[in-house]
Amino acid sequence: MRFVFDTNVLISALLFEQSTPAQAFFAALKQGDVLLSAPLADEINRILYQTKFDRYITYEQREEFMIALVESSVLVEIAETISVCRDPKDNMILELAVSGKADAIVTGDSDLLELNPFHNITILNPRDFLTTYLSTNS
Repeated sequence: MRFVFDTNVLISALLFEQSTPAQAFFAALKQGDVLLSAPLADEINRILYQTKFDRYITYEQREEFMIALVESSVLVEIAETISVCRDPKDNMILELAVSGKADAIVTGDSDLLELNPFHNITILNPRDFLTTYLSTNS
């Protein structure tokens, strides 16, 4: 199985270890591959280093997270440009999913969730991902 995680889900997983996004992310790592593109890694890195996160996480923890994310993910080269989202920044998630032949996208973003399914790729929030993939693939 191949999964794409939206930036906000990944950052929530980092900041809140016992959260549903964290559970979904770790379940995905056990069930299959988490896909990552250079544009998504750049966005995660940019957002992660915003000062609003300083009270939750150290710079060292951010660095460790980014290294672990890159090392545990499958890097995908974007092969197709997609422009269907109301928020143009969300198109990179769809491009990654299509280029990487993902089975599912995990997001809390309503602009992405309303596109479910997209090119036969299921789009779920973290809770529904856990219910669907843990109950059917355990």
